[in-house]
Amino acid sequence: MPIFESLSDRLQNVFDSLGGKGTLTEEDVNKALKEVRVALLEADVNLRVAKDFIKRVKERAIGAEVSKALNPAQQVVKIVNEELVDTLGEPGRIDFSGSKPTVIMLVGLQGSGKTTTAAKLALMLRRQYKKSPFLIAADTYRPAAVDQLVTLAKQLDFPYHEEGISAAPPEICERGLAAAKAQQCDVVIMDTAGRLQIDTDMMEELQAIKKRTRPSEIILVADAMTGQEAINVAEGFNDGVDGISGLILTKVDGDARGGAAISMRAVTGVPIKFLGTGEKPDAFEDFHPDRLASRILGMGDMLTLIEKAESVIDEEEAKRMEKALLKGQFTFEDFLKQMKQIQRLGSIRSILGMLPGMDRALTNMPGFEEQDLEKNMKRVEAIILSMTPEERRKPKVINANRKRRIAKGSGTSVQEVNQLLKQFQEMKKLMKKLGRGGKPPRIPGLFG
Repeated sequence: MPIFESLSDRLQNVFDSLGGKGTLTEEDVNKALKEVRVALLEADVNLRVAKDFIKRVKERAIGAEVSKALNPAQQVVKIVNEELVDTLGEPGRIDFSGSKPTVIMLVGLQGSGKTTTAAKLALMLRRQYKKSPFLIAADTYRPAAVDQLVTLAKQLDFPYHEEGISAAPPEICERGLAAAKAQQCDVVIMDTAGRLQIDTDMMEELQAIKKRTRPSEIILVADAMTGQEAINVAEGFNDGVDGISGLILTKVDGDARGGAAISMRAVTGVPIKFLGTGEKPDAFEDFHPDRLASRILGMGDMLTLIEKAESVIDEEEAKRMEKALLKGQFTFEDFLKQMKQIQRLGSIRSILGMLPGMDRALTNMPGFEEQDLEKNMKRVEAIILSMTPEERRKPKVINANRKRRIAKGSGTSVQEVNQLLKQFQEMKKLMKKLGRGGKPPRIPGLFG
């Protein structure tokens, strides 16, 4: 996860320095924890939170737990991981047990991603929790906010309520709630207005919406890239609306230091419920402190990767492709479908970040560049899309004239088309041999 990349690298360096130790002295622990403290502060972790964290780790690291361990360095990693999970706090979940519909009020500053988050949350609740969400466009201040929510609602096929920008937000929410009840929707998500900064008018308006709609949840949508300021925002909203019930951190895939995620739970006492991990509607996930701690410490996150794969990959289609692959009957059409599924899992960086040790291993490998791999995948996709359906199913019909046409249509060269055709045939031979229980030959990768 890119937002924690810098922190992860710093912590990994600290643990690497302990790796050769047979036993750890108090001096070793103090030196390592000094570096951990610097890493946390550089990642924008709140000062008090960082100090408390270091104190807890030190108390556990210097003593019986480490002295009895076979590998003291691993034991320190274990302690840091456990304390990191404790700092991140228990995950928050939406309570659906009250009266129907469950009303969720999203609040936050302008630019935090509330409108997009409203649609992402609705999509997750429909897919994962089998709910029927209803969206209310109540951000009448930000230009095009209403249009954006309406577009997303239509795109994802959600019922919605909007009154443009002339009506007062509390009235829009009240009438929208009535419309949702009339359509028997069981979840209502209100996209309220934000401001560039917290002010009295903003809080009074939110209080009025709260009074009229009596939301089950008031969730703060906070930009994880705002660092220390995100904590001030959380405290401001928590006080201003008399209690928020949870947090959604957006832009977790961005290039930032990420300390807000570690600090917000400890400082505000409010649980993190969800993470926004990209721009696509399905780039949204439940918050799991143990999984996030593993990513920060470079230990991967296989469970989230498996869940993502299960959500985008059709099991029956996957079985069909597997049989075709092992029989050597795999086509370019099958390959294109698999590429699309891989792309729906997220960026190459985010996928590698979930594989234990893989992110660090590949990014430290000479010549490895994520941009090059993404570029090669797009090049392969362009070549396949430039083929006719017959050519994708039967590559043997592709003669010299067809190769020139494919190269021209994909913006590549005949040499690149030849290279892909050769690698694809070698891959088919390999998989057919594996299907018969044979020993696999070495072949070059399709993505270069």
